[in-house]
Amino acid sequence: MDAEVIVVGAGPVGLLLAGDLAAAGRSVTLLERRPPGLSNLTRALAVHARTLEYLDARGLADELIDRGRRVSRPRGIAGIELDLSGLRTRFPFVLVTPQYEVERLLERRARKAGVDIRYGTGAIGVEQDPAVVTVRVRRADSPVTEGDADAVGAPEGALRARWVVGTDGHRSTVREAVGLPFPGHTFPASLVLADVRMTEPPPGPVRADARENAFALVASFGDGRYRVVGWDTRNEVPEDTPVALDELREITRRVLGTDFGMHDAGWLSRLRSEERQVPTYRVGRVFLAGDAAHVHSPAGGQGMNTGLQDAGNLSWKLVAALEGRPGSGDLLDTYDAERHPIGELALRSSGALLRAAVLRPAPARGARDLLARLFAGTPALRDRALGQVTGIGLGYRAGRGTRPLVGRRAPDLALAGGPADGPSSAPQTPSRLYEALRAGRFVLITPQGEPSPFTGTPDADRVRHVWWANPDRRTALLIRPDAHIVGVGDAPDPARRAEDLRAALARHGGAG
Repeated sequence: MDAEVIVVGAGPVGLLLAGDLAAAGRSVTLLERRPPGLSNLTRALAVHARTLEYLDARGLADELIDRGRRVSRPRGIAGIELDLSGLRTRFPFVLVTPQYEVERLLERRARKAGVDIRYGTGAIGVEQDPAVVTVRVRRADSPVTEGDADAVGAPEGALRARWVVGTDGHRSTVREAVGLPFPGHTFPASLVLADVRMTEPPPGPVRADARENAFALVASFGDGRYRVVGWDTRNEVPEDTPVALDELREITRRVLGTDFGMHDAGWLSRLRSEERQVPTYRVGRVFLAGDAAHVHSPAGGQGMNTGLQDAGNLSWKLVAALEGRPGSGDLLDTYDAERHPIGELALRSSGALLRAAVLRPAPARGARDLLARLFAGTPALRDRALGQVTGIGLGYRAGRGTRPLVGRRAPDLALAGGPADGPSSAPQTPSRLYEALRAGRFVLITPQGEPSPFTGTPDADRVRHVWWANPDRRTALLIRPDAHIVGVGDAPDPARRAEDLRAALARHGGAG
């Protein structure tokens, strides 16, 4: 094997996944068609609360927040302001930051963990048998050595691994190679995007609105630069049509009443908004994540976030499989069972937002604005929608049974530390759950002083044991590495409670 796992595509999703695997001690090769130094400038600019929690569980969130701009009260259609400050999370805001800042942070972590990143190397085919996946690759910058056409580094060669993950975008070579369709449709009109400076910037960090045939969004990066997005439903031109700043100025003036004196565009792009999803995220030893598995409208900023959460769901399950844990094959099947419905939900909700933004008949727009105000003023509806868009309200139903907590996202629970049994990479006295998760293991929270039921078992090295900060808490929780609850121990008898927790890990964690 050239690596245990080959990840194809070094965008945020591939970088997070590869970094997770390498941090767990697995050998990973990450392939990226782009040459080194060429920034992956794409449409993503929003990092939501659940993604920040994922990054916090890796010790990365605070640094990224320092590079971006927190927006707690974004203003959208009809001037409606959404208050995120009440979200039950350490991150009650949306972080506005360009995607390349996310990539820089994740690439640095991946390299430090030992990922073999190969820029300028594209996958051109994937073949698999029951034990091995072979990825045919092509490099444009290496000379051919006679008689060495299969060598790594030659213009064409092959790499072999136990597992392959395609994170190579909506035109995924991996997806095509395994024969998966990508059903859905493409909006006829293209979006135009630019990163600009402004002589008369808007007063708030984010401003968005829609008119009869158009939508515009302006978001500040906090350093004098602004991302501007415009969509004119009447402008049906080929995606490769060059973009002029005047086109974006005209849309922005029509929708927002001004172009804010935008100038000095550092980046201009045109793209089609698509709604597509593969029927399954797994084919044998090959998985898909991010845009390779699902693409949808940029409305709500859910694309990159959904993909990063795909990676967080899959990485620890691949680690269990590579460790040879019994039951890990069934565990890997839960990746599709859990993430496919989430991708479908993002597809539907982002599409509904985009369609609502560009309603044409005036009565329909009036009804939309009225419903939007009603929605914003109804806490139950608002909180449910915000929980979905930000990710903190999403959970997994599979395997829940009669335990309603199982599958739910675990908030950042307060801890009183625990026994000094963690690895050197884990805090010995973590004060909150997401600190305890940084070792990439399951976390068991028990009443203070209660021993771990995993001590002396083959799973002892997989579970970080900590105690509740509140001495009155008498239940126990078992948390997956991706911060979802997998087991609840609430039986009065400690022996029965320990038995329930061990069964939960065996059932949901590929236990040994």
